[in-house]
Order: sequence, then C-alpha cells, then structure tokens
Amino acid sequence: MSIETVAIQGEAGSFSHAAARQLLGEDVRLLHRPSFDALFQAVDTGEADRGLLPIENSLAGSIHENYDRLSASPLHIVGETQLRVSHCLIGRPGSTLASIRRAASHAVALAQCRRFFAENPQIEPVVVYDTAGSVRDLMKGGLASGAAIGSRLSAELYGGQVLREAIEDDPRNYTRFLLLSRGTETAGAPSKTSVTFVLHNQPGALHRALGMFASRGVDLAKIESRPLRGRPWEYAFYLDALGDPDGPAGEAVRELASSAVSLRVLGSYPASAWREDS
Repeated sequence: MSIETVAIQGEAGSFSHAAARQLLGEDVRLLHRPSFDALFQAVDTGEADRGLLPIENSLAGSIHENYDRLSASPLHIVGETQLRVSHCLIGRPGSTLASIRRAASHAVALAQCRRFFAENPQIEPVVVYDTAGSVRDLMKGGLASGAAIGSRLSAELYGGQVLREAIEDDPRNYTRFLLLSRGTETAGAPSKTSVTFVLHNQPGALHRALGMFASRGVDLAKIESRPLRGRPWEYAFYLDALGDPDGPAGEAVRELASSAVSLRVLGSYPASAWREDS
C-alpha cells in the first residue's frame, strides 16, 4: 500500500510519530494536526491519505472519545500497530538531573511517571498539551532548570539531552493505534474485524449477540460500550473479532447485523502481532 501522507495528532517526535514510523517505515510523510477532530477532517477531505489514531493504552484504558469519532466518521480502519511507550526525562544540552526543578509534559505522560516524581520531589510536574511539544518548546528557550518528558525520538529531533530513560512506572506500557483511510484497501490479509452496533433494549440482547461469536469459536479481542447521545441509559457497542472476515467471524457479523437495530463494519484489517519489547 503506497502511503503519501499520514495525519497524526501532535508534533514531530510524538508517540504517534513513532507509531507511524513503526507501522509504515521511517520515510513516512506526516501531516501534523492539533486535535483528533482535525486529524479526521484531514483524511476525510483528502488532505491526507491516511490517519493514525491512538485508540487505547494498556494502562490508561480506552480513549473513549476516539471510539465516538470512529462511529461518527465514514473512514475505515485498514491497519493497526502497538507501540511500546517509554518516557524519557529530557533536558537542554549540558543540564543534569540534579539541576532540574520542573518537568513539562502531557497530563497522561506525567501520570504514568508518578514514581519518578515521588523519588525526585524537587522536580515539579507541569502539564502542557503535548509530549513532543514540551520538548520542542524547551529547546526553543527553556530554562536550564527546566526539562520535558517525551520520547527518545523527540530528543533526537529537537536536540535535547536524555537525562533519564524509562522513567514510566510500568514497563508494560503500550498504546494501540488504528490506521484510517477513506477506502477499504489493506496492506495484507485481514484477520481482525471491528464493528459498532446498537441492540434492541430487551433482556438477554447482549448475551445473544456475543453468543453468535462464541458458537462459532470466534475470539473477541475487545468489547466496549458508549452511551448513545440523546438516549439516556442506552448504549452502542464496539467489538473486535479475530479471524478471516470471509470465515466464521464474518458469518457472526452478518448474523448480528440481521438482528441488531443497526450495525456498521468499521473495518477488516491485518491484526498487529503482539510483541513484548524489552
């Protein structure tokens, strides 16, 4: 699959940037957008060929608003990747850990480094909008006592000095990203299908829906519920089914479509292989 431009949320050096390189190669051309809504718009209008969207983190859980955006968008999922997230404390050249008094980053990144701040109470966490942006801003003229928390890639791109690596609390920190496209063409044989659906509000409806997959031996990698706007206490469901969409997984999806109030296939695409990086 020839990728010309991929839209991501965030600056160069962000974890989305690292995920795009992991999935599509180091020469991938990126279109940086300030928000997830702007990412969707860039792909929808053709300004970008693809979009790479974070959808869940192994520690923080699902990014619920992005499930809502997927449901409301006509875009299709055509691929995925799982990125090992490792946070670095990055300072200006010549700085030392002992000289640092403030460390800026996105709130989620700071929350994933609580142990580091507990062990270094002289360093104050400072919330900013973006991990890579915090590194870029630091290198534009931050104080010698200032630092940022971001990826090693961001330090390399902006000329920062890595003062401490892997400061996250839990090394089993992964983020799953979805590759979005206006079309349905994938780079390999599909082995996962993502759907969103709404069921009739009656006893046993979800049990029957899941039974359509269980009876065929289809493994479900994910199920998520989101409230339906304007319909209190009613929900849409999101489901990832593993397997060939032309096989039992597809049969289960088609049976579910025949009994659900509504169902939309978000995409059938190659599932990313699980790998636990050291």
